[in-house]
Amino acid sequence: MEKNILVLNSGSTSIKYSLFNEKLEKIDNGEEAGIGTKDGVKNHHEALERIFKNISGSGKIENLSDIKAVGHRVVHGGEDLRKPVLINKNVLKKIKDYAKLAPLHNPPNIAGIEACQELLPWAKNVAVFDTGFYESLTPEGYLYAIPYELYQKEKIRRYGFHGISHSYISQKAEKILGKKIKNLITCHLGGGSSITALKNGKPIDTSMGFTPLEGLIMTTRSGSIDPAIPLYLISNLGYTANEVDNLLNKKSGFLGICDTNNFKEILERKDEKAKLAYQLFLRSVLKYIGGYVTLLGGLDVLVFTAGIGENAVRFRKDVVTHLKYLGAEIDEKRNKKNEVIISKKASKVEILVIPTNEELMIAKETLKLIKKIYEKNNFPRRRR
Repeated sequence: MEKNILVLNSGSTSIKYSLFNEKLEKIDNGEEAGIGTKDGVKNHHEALERIFKNISGSGKIENLSDIKAVGHRVVHGGEDLRKPVLINKNVLKKIKDYAKLAPLHNPPNIAGIEACQELLPWAKNVAVFDTGFYESLTPEGYLYAIPYELYQKEKIRRYGFHGISHSYISQKAEKILGKKIKNLITCHLGGGSSITALKNGKPIDTSMGFTPLEGLIMTTRSGSIDPAIPLYLISNLGYTANEVDNLLNKKSGFLGICDTNNFKEILERKDEKAKLAYQLFLRSVLKYIGGYVTLLGGLDVLVFTAGIGENAVRFRKDVVTHLKYLGAEIDEKRNKKNEVIISKKASKVEILVIPTNEELMIAKETLKLIKKIYEKNNFPRRRR
């Protein structure tokens, strides 16, 4: 009897899935897109019905009952939910409570969980949290300088996001280099972008905060701005709170500056707006790296990952060029080939490009938890 792990990333209009065997080898993957649109299925329940039909008809597993656990990427677990956890009524209620802090992310995560509970009633559902990686942040790392009661009563603080990705690439970097890394900066640069500073494997700061809007300029998000700007838009220009939210999350960033959210297109264009968007993004990345070098007291390893980080050869070169003061040197041939290690041998900072693998990380954490629950990997018997 097979003991497979299904990993789900349930978004607002799509569900991405990966199926792993007990050896954590990926045996199937796919995506159901367009949920709730004219050309797609009505809801996440129907999307998962189609996914399970595809899986059962693929020949990769004998029966859906061979799926013994489902690992769900859940964006926000707040302060209560840090470690991967078996989902029960109490856990699900807490995930729903934190939906107010991640209204674009937690609700579709919840929809995926509830659909799986109904469609795969024998399988154990495990939540792995994007925010969980940052439990090591100290108060000076996660508090904002606003009245302390707002943290105590409303839990307004820095949480950090992309934690599953930053966790994976930090572990992978140590495995590749064959050593523990004292001062590490990981750059997850994609549709959403964030940078994390790690001291001896533990995060000490990260660019995203109370929400994924804070930090770097992104494809459609503004990143950090003067907090008075939203107040000005509301008080003087008649914007509503929802309109400001939409403006800063969906109409800003690259899109707001040069009318495209496609970084590849920005690299190819020669007009001034595209050049400006590029320079703004580069400056925002450099400011965070520079600040984190100071907090860490130095830099041993810099890692690039995600869509931009893994593919934008020119951008990586431009970042490292500004780090010459640290003794960082890029090997241009390795960089152009997208090799794993792109720094010169003489470089005082080792520079890596590591494709992120959040799905594998979720599968690994899910299997680890399930093994703890069922001694010696004794999964529940197949239901007929």
